[in-house]
Order: sequence, then structure tokens, then C-alpha cells
Amino acid sequence: MLNAQTISIILPVLNEAVQINTVLAGLRSLRHEHAIEIIVVDGDPGGGTINAVTDREALLAIAAKGRASQMNHGAALATGGILLFLHADTFLPENAVTLIQNAMSNNAIDAGAFGLGFDTKKKIFKVTERYAALRTRLTGIPFGDQALFFRKNYFEKIGGFKNIPLMEDIEIMNRIKKSGGRICILPEKVLTSPRRWEREGLVFCLFRNWALQLGYALGVPPDKLARWYKQ
Repeated sequence: MLNAQTISIILPVLNEAVQINTVLAGLRSLRHEHAIEIIVVDGDPGGGTINAVTDREALLAIAAKGRASQMNHGAALATGGILLFLHADTFLPENAVTLIQNAMSNNAIDAGAFGLGFDTKKKIFKVTERYAALRTRLTGIPFGDQALFFRKNYFEKIGGFKNIPLMEDIEIMNRIKKSGGRICILPEKVLTSPRRWEREGLVFCLFRNWALQLGYALGVPPDKLARWYKQ
């Protein structure tokens, strides 16, 4: 039975054993009046990440590797009326639960996301933040690293994430818009780790992401795009 006031936070993970407990501790420290449910879905058949979890209240599961399949599996296990999908390297604002509850108090809203910020003081990433804000404002399409949230009954009604290896976040948001659903973009920002950008190079990541988005918009199949992007 769903609890309309509960937010189920679903984390699709792979090889995150080193920092998973820091992530979960951060979620437990969020300010909130209503219950939260944490579900960690590991894409490693051996459970390399969930085996390291020390949070006894978190629900742990294993699913086929791939964000879409892992997130759909977590959604099926969730008992909350609101689903929040969170990357393991993304941190929510401390009042995130209240912000989401307030947004979803408007029955016309079907899904939403936060603004995007980077957990670094390097000025170059501020430029990337401004680009992300402009992109989201112009398209109305948030990406997965912006902490997507949905009413669970609506998420199930539209069939959840399409089981594709890449662009599942863009695909579902496009589907919502085309069906007349309403997406709320909160001005408050999540903070995502710049680790991948720093490891692979900011310029490379920017141009690769633009190329992937353009390729997808032009109809290149996600399985082909995935060859350019190692998750």
C-alpha cells in the first residue's frame, strides 16, 4: 500500500562501495517532516556496493546493470507516493524533502527536478552550471543528474523508464511533455560531483555530451550512442 507522504529515494549504483555510506548518511540528515524510504539498487550481480552498506533501514536490491533497469526495479519496490531518482554522486539540498512535497502539493504537477550545481569551487564549472540552467529553461527537459522525481502512480501509468542503455532520462521527460504532462523545475540546486569531468576533461565531456544529445535528437539509437559513453 502506498504512503502518499513518503518519498522513496532510489539510487542506482555500480562500483560505489567507497562512498555509498557517506551518501546514505547525507540522506538520513535531510530535514523532513514526513518519512523517507531509501532504496539502493546495485547493477553488480555480486552486490559489490550494497554489500558495503551499513544503513540497516535501507532497502537493498540487485537488478540488471543499466540505470533504466535499476531505477525501474527500485520503483517497483517503493512504497512511497513520490519517487526520487538520485545518482550516487549527487547531493540534495538539506530541505529537499520539503521542496518536493511543496511542489507535489500542486496536483497538476506530474514530475520535477532540481537545478544543477557542481560540488566544487572551480570557476569553470560555474559556466557549465549556467549552460545547464539555460538548456533546461529553454527545453523544459531536465537530465538525470538533476534528481528527477515523479508521482509513483503517474510513473507507473506512463510505463517508467524505457529500458535503453543511455538517454533514459531525456526519453521519459520528452514522453511526459508530448503527453501533456507537467514538469516542475525547482530553482534550488543539487550538487553533483565533478569527478568524471575532472578525470576525463571538462572540454571533452562537454563536447561528448553535446554530441550525444544531438545524435539522440537526430534519431541515432541509444545502443549506438552508448558506445561513446562508458557509464
